Amino acid sequence: MSKIEDYYDISTFSDEHIAMLRLINELGQGFAERAPENDRGPSFPTKNYEELAEHGFLRLVIPKEHGGFGFSLGEYALIGAEIGKYCASTAITFNMHTSAMLWSRYMYDMPNLTDNERAAFKPMRERQFRRVVEDKAIFSQPISEGGTNWTSEPIKTSAKKVDGGWLLNGFKKFASLAGNCDYYSVVCTEHFEGHAPRHEDCLDFAVPADAKGLAIVGEWDPLGMRATASNDLIIKDVFVSEDDLMMPRGVFVKTLPHWPTMMAMLSPANMGLAQGIYDFTVGYLRGDLPGQPPIDRRVYPTKRVSVGKMFQQLTLMRSNFLRVMMEAQGFPTKQQVMRMYVSQIAVMDGVQELAALAIRTCGGQTMLKTMPLERMYRDSRSGALMLPFTTEIMEDYLSVMTLYDMDEIDHISADNASTRVSMWRPA
Repeated sequence: MSKIEDYYDISTFSDEHIAMLRLINELGQGFAERAPENDRGPSFPTKNYEELAEHGFLRLVIPKEHGGFGFSLGEYALIGAEIGKYCASTAITFNMHTSAMLWSRYMYDMPNLTDNERAAFKPMRERQFRRVVEDKAIFSQPISEGGTNWTSEPIKTSAKKVDGGWLLNGFKKFASLAGNCDYYSVVCTEHFEGHAPRHEDCLDFAVPADAKGLAIVGEWDPLGMRATASNDLIIKDVFVSEDDLMMPRGVFVKTLPHWPTMMAMLSPANMGLAQGIYDFTVGYLRGDLPGQPPIDRRVYPTKRVSVGKMFQQLTLMRSNFLRVMMEAQGFPTKQQVMRMYVSQIAVMDGVQELAALAIRTCGGQTMLKTMPLERMYRDSRSGALMLPFTTEIMEDYLSVMTLYDMDEIDHISADNASTRVSMWRPA
């Protein structure tokens, strides 16, 4: 298996970051060993999460003053990719937890918050950070509601004020970690008499997993990413209080559009999966894989050429991925956002292409379910489909940003203009 020095200049990394990257590569051996059984079940990678919690990974991006490591989004993205190298399902679900912490960290610091909003936000995020640091709580982040890009219109899950709090009602699709988390970060819209739901009335609650009225429904039996436990979540008259708020009303939709890279955080898992696919291919052709006959398949020129092509594509994917994640910031420039869209397309489409080329190159034996490449191939199919930044949406955004000034985009006449609600706009 590859080492971080094989594709990063670690002389630019902090010692603490290097230590956590190396630790994941130690723990990852167990992740990879457990992945086939978790995939077959499918069953959630509970043991992986026990080890992640034990070694402090749940608090990677929580600020140091609150008991975390204080890693940046970019530093976390590289750790997430290392997890994906061994188990894509673990990396995808782990991102849901970490993204919830990223929101609390970075949205609080955004300069477009008012003093009153920041003062209200402060105790809310401190409460969530304590739950993770002291109790090792795991957060799920179910946002998608099925059928629409969830940024196109106000979130349909509703919050209605009652004595002492709110009642939540709604539905969340693909609620990863369903039944395997301590809290669901439920984004919803507060409803008021006299006017239609608005983005400005968006709320985010940390709903305890054992809250009365929550129900996990449906069978999770997908093609790939089978160990993510992404069942549907029914929310019926779930009571929440002020203590469950993760951020003040309206802050989510006021800040997230100006931190667009936080909507691209499914790409680290797929970047890592791409590296895992390449590593398997090299090991298989060299005859180095444990439990496999030591057959040297490097003698075939066609196979050598294919692996060379894989390395080229992988290197190009990682180069842009690394730059995009490390330069991520609130209120980015148009050029930064366009690079991020390019990276999202390159990673999500590239991982599928690498998986297909790997199977063609290694041969029919690797299609057997006893071989990890078969699972990796299936796992690679989902990245390009994940809202809000699917490959189709990214291609649309990028195409109009290359040809139009930002003040022209909202006036383009097009059938799919509504999907562009989630496109970044300059402040």
